[in-house]
Amino acid sequence: MTQTPKSSTAPPPGNDPAHGAPTMPSVPPQSTPPAPPAANGRPIPSATATAPRRTAFAEGLDQLRAAATTEPGRLRIIGALLAALVVTFGAVAAWQMTDRASAADDVLNRSQPLSSDAADIYRSLADANTAAASGYLAGLQEKPAMREGYEKDIRTAAAKLVTAAANSEPGSPSAKTIADLSRLLPEYKGLVETARANNRQGYPVGGAYLRAANEMMQQNMLPRAEKLYQTENQRLSDDYADAKSFPWAAAGLGIVALAALVWAQRRNYRRTNRVLNHGLVTATAAATVVLLWLAVSHMVARAGLNDSYDHGVRSLNVLHEARIASLTARSDENLTLVRRGADTKTLSDDTVVDAYEWGYDQQISQLGKALNRAEDLADDSTGKKPVQDANGFMKVWKDRHDVARDDNNSGNYQAARDRVIGAAKEPTSVCFDNVDKAIAAALAHEQTEFKQAASDGRDSLTGLPTGAAVLAVLGAAGAVLGIGRRLSEYR
Repeated sequence: MTQTPKSSTAPPPGNDPAHGAPTMPSVPPQSTPPAPPAANGRPIPSATATAPRRTAFAEGLDQLRAAATTEPGRLRIIGALLAALVVTFGAVAAWQMTDRASAADDVLNRSQPLSSDAADIYRSLADANTAAASGYLAGLQEKPAMREGYEKDIRTAAAKLVTAAANSEPGSPSAKTIADLSRLLPEYKGLVETARANNRQGYPVGGAYLRAANEMMQQNMLPRAEKLYQTENQRLSDDYADAKSFPWAAAGLGIVALAALVWAQRRNYRRTNRVLNHGLVTATAAATVVLLWLAVSHMVARAGLNDSYDHGVRSLNVLHEARIASLTARSDENLTLVRRGADTKTLSDDTVVDAYEWGYDQQISQLGKALNRAEDLADDSTGKKPVQDANGFMKVWKDRHDVARDDNNSGNYQAARDRVIGAAKEPTSVCFDNVDKAIAAALAHEQTEFKQAASDGRDSLTGLPTGAAVLAVLGAAGAVLGIGRRLSEYR
């Protein structure tokens, strides 16, 4: 029987049934072929090149996501956000209320006094012009008190211009206006002195110099003084607007902070059934106090500032208008006699009138209207009485002026002059002085009213910026400690 010959070759170990399942034969490692060189001789980077390094921000986001997957991580994130929100609320509240307190202080101590100084500059210049005309009319009979009044007005105007220059912005329109007035004032004074010297020697040319001085005052100096007054009044209005504007950013952040704190406490309650977390309650209380303090202080400050404007600034502005109208009317009354009809004005109906007589009528009408408005604005009897007195003196002034006008129109110049400058028994100069004194008393009263109301408004903001910052830090600390108490339960 033929037997199949056995192979002398042994099967590989991997296929031996005695060794279990067959295994693949091992393959020796192959080396990676080098990258082919590029055209410029540099190797082309392989597809398995190292990935670019991630930024710290991206890694931080990954860590934040990882932390948010656990309750302790979520608590840490909530605590950090609450603390940042409360601190931001306090910082914005302190910043905005500091600005408003500063604006309120400017209203009281800077812009309103400067507005009053600008009005005083106008009044002093107009009064000096009136006194110069009165002195010219008096001639050799000029009284020392009349001359001293003129000199006092010039000194007052010069001093107020120095103060205004020190408080104006360099290069601003106000600074230029002040510089122009400071330059024109000595020129005006020189013309007045020349007119006075010629008049005392009996030279008619003195009237020409006085007319030139009056034209300089009426056409160059008083318009600039009025412009300065309007500019300072606009600055006052801007400061009022800044002081009274509501701090919307701080209030909005405060509401958001309170909502976040309430949400955090509700979340804490739902997970632990604990009603209160002392730290979060402290933070909520601090934020609530700052928000309420902010709202109440602003309302009180706004009420005080509104009162200072309605019963102070508005009355002061109207009284300044009345005083200026009174001074201008007095100047026109004097110049009517100085010029003796040499200056005429053609009205819209082609009627030719004496320019200064017509000017007196216009200004005395403005005076009456301003006094009526001032009486309506006065909020107490102390403020109304001097205005009513001024109104009564003005009516007497008008009656006496009509008599002097009749004398002048009839050719009795000497009698008219006596009725105007004081030689007669009841001159118009006394009426003008009484009107001016009554208006000055009303101005002093309204100035006191303004200062009281503006001070109350400003003082209501005192301590709020510092208090908001301190309470915000306390609230942030409370939020961190409150969350930290919860974290301690996981250790």
